[in-house]
Amino acid sequence: MTAAVEETTPMSHREILEALTGLLLGMFVAMLSSTVVSNALPRIVTDLEGSQTGYTWVVVATLLTMTATTPIWGKLADLFSKKALVQAALVIFSIGSLAAGLAPNMEFLIGARAVQGLGVGGMTALVQVVIASMVPPRERGRYSGYIGAVFAAATVSGPLLGGLIVDSFMGWRGCFFLAIPLAAAAFVVLQRTLHLPVIKREVKIDYLGATLIMAGVSCLLVWVSLAGNHFDWVSTTSGLLVGGGLVLIAAAIWVEARVAAEPVIPLRLFRDRTTTLATAASATVGVAMFASTVYLSQYFQLARGMTPTEAGLMSVAMVGGLLVSSILSGRIITRTGYWKRWLIGGTGTAVVGLALLGTIDAETPLVVVGLYMACVGAGIGASMQNLVLAVQNNTAPADLGAASSVVAFFRSIGGSVGVSALGAVLAHQVTDSVREGVVALAEAGKIAPAELAAMQHSTGDIPDLADLPAPIRAVYEASFGDAIGHIFTVAMPFAILAFVCVLFIKEVPLRTTMGPTLPESEIEAGMVATGEPADWPAFADDVEPAAAAAGQGSDRTAPEVRRD
Repeated sequence: MTAAVEETTPMSHREILEALTGLLLGMFVAMLSSTVVSNALPRIVTDLEGSQTGYTWVVVATLLTMTATTPIWGKLADLFSKKALVQAALVIFSIGSLAAGLAPNMEFLIGARAVQGLGVGGMTALVQVVIASMVPPRERGRYSGYIGAVFAAATVSGPLLGGLIVDSFMGWRGCFFLAIPLAAAAFVVLQRTLHLPVIKREVKIDYLGATLIMAGVSCLLVWVSLAGNHFDWVSTTSGLLVGGGLVLIAAAIWVEARVAAEPVIPLRLFRDRTTTLATAASATVGVAMFASTVYLSQYFQLARGMTPTEAGLMSVAMVGGLLVSSILSGRIITRTGYWKRWLIGGTGTAVVGLALLGTIDAETPLVVVGLYMACVGAGIGASMQNLVLAVQNNTAPADLGAASSVVAFFRSIGGSVGVSALGAVLAHQVTDSVREGVVALAEAGKIAPAELAAMQHSTGDIPDLADLPAPIRAVYEASFGDAIGHIFTVAMPFAILAFVCVLFIKEVPLRTTMGPTLPESEIEAGMVATGEPADWPAFADDVEPAAAAAGQGSDRTAPEVRRD
């Protein structure tokens, strides 16, 4: 039975902007949850008597649950009300924020951050899906620019707000409480302005596949985060975590391919070369993006002795580059329909920026560090959102949520693995460097033997530098400066891999309709001499891509269409 075609009247630019108001506010809150905490983390870890591992896990806990649940949110968006899902994500996020603000210790805080990540995963996946439901690909460039602007605003205001709050009477707990009224405002605005068609049809949720994906990814991320500190890289525990993670992921792939009627991640998406390469590039871009935002804050506070507020002001350099490149690239892509040049330029610029940041240490002039940060920001801004745009352009509407979330999913995996692995590298390098420096001070007679014994701290401890004697503080600052510069050098090959991936993507000009796509080979065969795509057929929203391309309808029951 052929599925009914959903009839929708195109929304005007004003109507889209009104609907986007609450959506972008929710996105702002989600991004703020990471950036507002970044400058507070050194103070939080010191106050709760944590370690470098705890520092890393406050970030990784959110990334872990965000990563594991992003494809699930995306698939649910293909099955249920997108508006209700966005609002549910905001409620979950608010609960996690309240719990984090009341955390009595590091373990409780990490758990609360994991709950926050569930909500952030929903917002990360659903913003792109909702925009794709309202706007044809050719017009999405300008709206992707708005997302980039919101991302930049959250990145700029987050560290500034976080620094001001930490240095105020509210302390670091205020950073978590701040998000609650903003999330509530986003909920109310969405209720009033967002009215999307809801396609109701019989659905089967892939609980088994979702569980296996979450479990497999979690095992590997736990291994990357804890190996080297809590157990050896080559050990029984490592073997169990890696082996178990790979077995679970293999089982998830089998379930998605052979068992699930409605797979969380439809493997057919990866038959399209653009989707496969853009997803791989997104994962590697995630390493650069999260490493820059997480560890630069630690650099400014622990290597340069800045307050959280001062460290927040330094983030303006990177965000300025991101803001300009994301808005500029989005507008030009909307006007021309071509996007590949921006991906090549963006990933190439990110490679250069990371290479430059790899040269910094505790003595590098701040103006120079700021220029390097702006370079990385410009590269990320020109590539991050446009990778999603490229995938959406080659995806059928029935798979739009899954495809969009897959890109976000692998970007989050890249970020999670990057933060975890780079955090482990940082902890070891700082520990070794501090021990060598303190021993050198003792041999030179600059510190007493009692102080030397006290400095034989456990791996990755982060002291309050203000309480340390001047010679030992100088050792810590130099150690953090050198180590953080080194981790950007470690991250650079990932950006190079992203550059290589986008080089091999075949550019297909953006469609001007909301209809689904043809297979890539047919798209290329239908291109006219000018490079513009041939006419796009208007297939039903509920028709499988392969069946639609063959002119056949789906055998599913026709969907019922209503509005939120």
